[in-house]
Formats: sequence, structure tokens, C-alpha cells
Amino acid sequence: EKSYECNHCDMAFSQKSDLIKHQRRHTGEKPYPCNQCDKGFSLRSNLINHQRTHTGEKPYHCNQCDKVFSQKANLIVHQRIHTGEKPYQCNQCDKSFLLNSALISHQ
Repeated sequence: EKSYECNHCDMAFSQKSDLIKHQRRHTGEKPYPCNQCDKGFSLRSNLINHQRTHTGEKPYHCNQCDKVFSQKANLIVHQRIHTGEKPYQCNQCDKSFLLNSALISHQ
């Protein structure tokens, strides 16, 4: 049951912590500041990803080639090159795309 309702919109959550994270979209609160620049983040995970721009850390390795990535999402998209997966399909024709942004451009 989703008993935690946002007072700014009609979203509801089963966990109070998820509601708190969501409400930051409305308030603009960014409680996770980077200690190396002036950027702040609403989610701790976004701060961690951002900090890799300063450290150069790339912990995500492709098991098919030598490419490395700072963010897991970028690795997942990259791996589609090897698998041939194109999950975004145009509903007007038979074309499929690696990226949703490519589908949007196509349409």
C-alpha cells in the first residue's frame, strides 16, 4: 500500500524515504554537496557518480572489450553494441534504436 502521499502532486509511495527523495524535486533541496566543486545533489547516488568526474574512477568494465565507464548506466548502454539489443522501437515503422533519445530524434 502506498500510504505516503506527496503534498505537491498526486504521487504516492510505500516507503517514507522514497517520498522524501521525491519531494526534493519540488523543493529543489540538494543535501549532498560535492566537496571539490560548488555542485549539490538531491540524491547521494548522484553525488557519488559526480565525484568520479574529479577522481577519474571508472569502476564499470565491459566484459566484451577493454572499455571502462564511470557510470553503470553507460556500461549497460555500451553493452547493447555487443548484444545487438535495440530496446526502443518506433511505433510508426520497424526501426529500433539503442537509445531512447535516438528514437525521439527519429520520430
